[in-house]
Amino acid sequence: MRDHTLFDKIDLHLIRVLHTVLTERSVSKAAIRLGMHQPAVSASLKRLRDFAGDPLLVRSGAGMVPTDAALRMVEPAASILRAAEMLFSDARGFEPATARHAFRVAASDYLDPLFLPQLVAQIKSQAPLCHIEIYPLSAASDYRAQLAQGEIDVVIGNWPTPPGDLHLGRLFGDEVVCLVAKNHPAVRRGWDAAAWLAADHIAPSAMHPGAKGVIDDYLDAQGLQRNITARCPHFGLIPAMVASTLLVLTTGRQYCERYVDILPVKILTCPIEFPRMMYYQLWHERTHTSASSKWLRERVKAVAANLKKNQRPSAA
Repeated sequence: MRDHTLFDKIDLHLIRVLHTVLTERSVSKAAIRLGMHQPAVSASLKRLRDFAGDPLLVRSGAGMVPTDAALRMVEPAASILRAAEMLFSDARGFEPATARHAFRVAASDYLDPLFLPQLVAQIKSQAPLCHIEIYPLSAASDYRAQLAQGEIDVVIGNWPTPPGDLHLGRLFGDEVVCLVAKNHPAVRRGWDAAAWLAADHIAPSAMHPGAKGVIDDYLDAQGLQRNITARCPHFGLIPAMVASTLLVLTTGRQYCERYVDILPVKILTCPIEFPRMMYYQLWHERTHTSASSKWLRERVKAVAANLKKNQRPSAA
């Protein structure tokens, strides 16, 4: 009975105060962020302390730190606020010009380097009051769980076989080519499959333990293995590494083309014919009918279509 009575006394505003105070670790900073007077935030914090039977914030040196009990409340409070944000914004429909929404996108940096900048620009131009957060896809990220828990709205990347338990939207396909320095021997002499396999290759770090990526998965299926002598988790830095070495980067043409005018590099046809690299956006059932998420997915699709339209004609 006590828990039911307690629940009736806690409203959404109080949850927002709780989350803001705990993340800011300061009543005065929380008051500024919430647009409230500091005494009002202090009064709300006192109510929260009474409800929790815990001080929640305690003095530590010159600042404040959350108690263990308070730390356990941060994520549940954030989850409640995300759910409420989705519930009420979608109930009214999504009006980009006036919406105050937070979009969360996880994306691979194997994408065209113009993709994310153009996506952010489009969102901010059409929905200026909305926030956007970009998360990396890395070995440490579990994007399936993040989608299921509402921590991200959409994932953008390339997979040889996309996960079957998520909704999928195809964005574009891309020819697999090689990027090399202009003084690479293959530029003058050309190469066959054996020479390409034996060359020094650079590849992105694994997305998760044991993962090989679309290039090496395909080679494995053919009983082949290339000579990877360098790996880098930051895909955007790899073209500059290629430009100053004899390393070979094998990836999509659209990505490589962004660097041929700014670095001393050249695109070569790969002597092994790979299937086209397919890029998708993935989302969870929980956001499938959400008006704001639908709007975000349309922006992703529009940016992909625009980049594809402006892609220069293929030339090795």
